[in-house]
Amino acid sequence: MQLTHEHEELRRSLRRWIDTEVNPNTAEWEAAGIFPAHKVFRSLGDLGLLGISKSVAFGGMGLGFSYAAVAAETLGAVQPGGVALAIGVQTDMCTPALEKHGSDALREAFLRPAISGERVGCIGVSEPGAGSDVAAIRTSARKDGSDYIINGAKMWITNGTQADFCCLLANTGDGPVHRNKSLIVVPMDSKGVEVTRKIDKIGMRCSDTAQLYFDEVRVPQSNCIGEENMGFLYQMEQFQYERLWGSLNTVGVLQRAIDCTIAYTRERQAFGKAILDNQWVAFKLAEMQCELSALQALSWQGVAEIEAGQDATRTATMAKLLAGQLSRRIADGCLQFWGGMGYSEDSEISQIFRDTRLTSIGGGADEVMLQILTKFMGTHPQG
Repeated sequence: MQLTHEHEELRRSLRRWIDTEVNPNTAEWEAAGIFPAHKVFRSLGDLGLLGISKSVAFGGMGLGFSYAAVAAETLGAVQPGGVALAIGVQTDMCTPALEKHGSDALREAFLRPAISGERVGCIGVSEPGAGSDVAAIRTSARKDGSDYIINGAKMWITNGTQADFCCLLANTGDGPVHRNKSLIVVPMDSKGVEVTRKIDKIGMRCSDTAQLYFDEVRVPQSNCIGEENMGFLYQMEQFQYERLWGSLNTVGVLQRAIDCTIAYTRERQAFGKAILDNQWVAFKLAEMQCELSALQALSWQGVAEIEAGQDATRTATMAKLLAGQLSRRIADGCLQFWGGMGYSEDSEISQIFRDTRLTSIGGGADEVMLQILTKFMGTHPQG
């Protein structure tokens, strides 16, 4: 896909923001296990970069998805991966369905302030007993007059301790599991919403990840996004954006892993020569670059499909799978070339190693991506 001068200007603007507003605070936020989401999002919102591809009518820039894709890739330069992930949740995981299917009143109340950075959002799909198996969720929303009464729990919720609203997937009917769910916007200050714990993780440390509990939470039925009982399909559609965001961001992060490893191995001496002067090291880094370029091309194919109005599920699924696999191979391979320094908390590669391990798990595990792809290929195992 051909990028224009405007694409590159957006990349430069975002990179300046990363270098001045985010990366200088990396150590402090990682040590604290959280970053100030409202402050950071408001700063990014002031630049218009939380609504790049969102409607101008609700405060967005109204640009094509390719511009949002440039942003996802550029956010790979954010040294604490948790900040980039939190931004991705706001832009490409909890708001696409809201923008496409939500009522004007709902978009005015929640999408506009999400684009400006005044409100932080989260997406409530995974549960203690249902992660990649979205159809198995148990959270329910029963009708009472003009309201829903919501009961259940959600797990692994990025932005969960700081969020102002949650786009929640809940069972609203008794029909088939793919036709009985709705996406509902739940204000996090609603009575009965409880953040039961902040989850400690091996990576993405400055991203607050929460377990949420909903006890007789009352919200208006008008908070339902689009048609009732269509939430599963809306979420599957939303996953296209989430998975492409993840693969594109992975491209940026892993490029940083290769680049910083080249710089380190060029300077580090062993047995009278630079580590990089060993043919094995140079060849392995070249292989990594080839694989990463293939992921980048596949990811941008998915972007082109979305821009053309096509279903990008197959391509996004392949990109997500490859991103997870390369995250493990490249991050681990690069860390090995750092030797003892790679095992130190002080090195850039160790943070990349910790943060990118999530890629094969979050947003659908590798095994689920493979399951989806076998269905497209007509090779899905029976039984």
